[in-house]
Amino acid sequence: MTVDQGFRGQLARLLDWEEAHVGLDAAIEDLPAAQRGIQPAGLPYSCWQLLEHIRIGQADILEFCRDPAYRKRQWPAEYWPKSPSPPDPAAWDASAAAFRRDREALKALANDPSVDLMAAVPHGTGQTYLRELLLAADHTAYHVGQLIVVRRLLGRWNEA
Repeated sequence: MTVDQGFRGQLARLLDWEEAHVGLDAAIEDLPAAQRGIQPAGLPYSCWQLLEHIRIGQADILEFCRDPAYRKRQWPAEYWPKSPSPPDPAAWDASAAAFRRDREALKALANDPSVDLMAAVPHGTGQTYLRELLLAADHTAYHVGQLIVVRRLLGRWNEA
């Protein structure tokens, strides 16, 4: 089965578009540093923990797609930061930048005509490249929704 460039372009856009919902960039924009580590009552995570979990999950998917020596991480210890607060003031921006860099790499993978999106990842257990790209988009969208909930509870989300 072949995949045309129109489909590849739509798949790449799915990784960061904001046509149907808020994307990660908007969800983390202008959040004061003092509120990044707050876990609102009744929720087990902060905005920092969600951002870092999204980054780690996406990085893991990208690594799985590219690295024949991929090592499966331990769930949940290696997918969630232990502390609700960033370890230092620069960690928030570094996490966001790493997420964006890996997102661009996934978009490039989606757009690369030499990659058979329907083919199984050679070192996987049947997962296709298409499945992994859809998983990255789905995972991010799910947790971005949680980021918005946390921001609303913190009084830091104004939906226009």
